[in-house]
Order: sequence, then structure tokens, then C-alpha cells
Amino acid sequence: MRRRLPVRLAAGAARLWPVPVAVVLWEVAARRAQAVYFPPPSQIAARLHEMWFSGPAGRLFLTDDALVHVLPSLGRLLLGWALACAAGIAAGVALGRSATLSQYLGPLIHFGRTLPPPVLLPYFLLLFGVGTPTQLAAIVFGVVWPVLVNSIEGARHIDRQYLETAQAFGISRRQRLTRIILPGAMPKIFAGLRLSVALALIMMVVSELLGGTEGVGYRLLIAQGEVDIPTMWSATLLLGLLGIAFNAAFLAVERRVLRWHRAARAEA
Repeated sequence: MRRRLPVRLAAGAARLWPVPVAVVLWEVAARRAQAVYFPPPSQIAARLHEMWFSGPAGRLFLTDDALVHVLPSLGRLLLGWALACAAGIAAGVALGRSATLSQYLGPLIHFGRTLPPPVLLPYFLLLFGVGTPTQLAAIVFGVVWPVLVNSIEGARHIDRQYLETAQAFGISRRQRLTRIILPGAMPKIFAGLRLSVALALIMMVVSELLGGTEGVGYRLLIAQGEVDIPTMWSATLLLGLLGIAFNAAFLAVERRVLRWHRAARAEA
């Protein structure tokens, strides 16, 4: 393990070298051009630290803005994502294992997944008003479709021999679900979950821009109204960093949960 760590670090550095090069080029070009709408990265980073991470150590260096806007955004994102994933997996497995359900509900699913989620925000605002319920509804609707569709595909293509063998040995339906169907569908389900993480972040921002009274998206909207360009860029950079952090955390969980799947493919 210790021998692999330097190799991984070297490989990571080899992949990430364009990032500092791009940042340096942006810094030089922005300072020469002195463009109002494209401040240098050093100024954006300073505003990022000042706005969000210059608080006291007892609050993990979080500022008042971070407590008021970032934490509620993260709470809604995680709650909406969890609700959408639970609903998508449960409904997807049921539809994937039932040809009748899939036949009747398939057209509705295909219609729903083709609707751009931001289009429904005005209807959510009419139903729930401005605030958290509208934002949660927008996140759930935007996130549920890739989880649902991938869960359907994963549950539908379980090897028939496994199910017939389980039935021959008298294994109950519950055990077949937890020991055969869900593990067999898990690679497809995780593919949908990975797509849903990025969509959850996007829908969080969109819902806060149009129907929020707090959150990172709402703070970005206020900065736009005040023509506070560095604050706008700092909020954008914060959202990018959150996306990278969520994706890295999800990949770590995926590698751990699907370790058996990668080992089986390597043996095959």
C-alpha cells in the first residue's frame, strides 16, 4: 500500500497539471486586460476566503454567510438527493422486475424524464410557495430520473439462472431481493446515482435562483443585482468545489461498495 501511494500521487499530478497552468494564464491575462467581469483568480480566491471561510475556529472557520447560505443549501441538496434516490431505486426495481408495471408506466416515465426540470419550477412555486418545499420538489424531480431508469435496467437484466436456482432452493422473495436482485442491479444503480449527484447540485442552484430566500444560488443572485463581480465568481467557485468534493466522496463510496464487482470482472 505504501509503495502504491507515491505512484498514485504522481499519476494524479500528471493529470492535474493543466489546472495550475490555466490558473496562471488567467491571472496574467486578467491583470493585463483589467477586465471588470473577469477578475484574476487571486482576487476570486481572496473573496472566497473572506465570504465563506474566514470565521472563527470554533465554527470550523465558517462565516455568517456560510452558516446562512451554504449549510441550508447542503441540507436541501442532501435531503432532496436522498429522497430521489430512495424513490428511484424502489420504483425502478419494482418496474424492472414486473413486465406489466413497466408496460403501463413506461410511457409516463419516458415523458417525465424528457421534461426539463426547471420548466416545472413555476408550478412548484404555485403549489408550495417560495421556500424549502419548492426547492426540494425541484431537486427530487430533477434527480430521480437517472436513478429510476438505471435501476429499471439493472433489475431487468438479472441472470435468470440465479433466480431459478434461488427459487429451486426455496429462497424467499425478500431474500431474493436483498441477495440477488439488488446486488446484481447495483452497478447500474450506482451509474445512475453518480449522474444524480451532479444533477442535484444543478437543481439546488436553479431552485435557489428562482424560488429561494437563502442559499448559495440566492446569494449569487443578490451579488448579480449589486453588480458585485468578485462575489459572483466566489459563489461560482464554491459551487465548483462542492461538486468536486461530492463527486470524490461518491467515487470513494462506489469503489468500496462495488469492490466485489470489480474483482469479479478482473477474474473474468
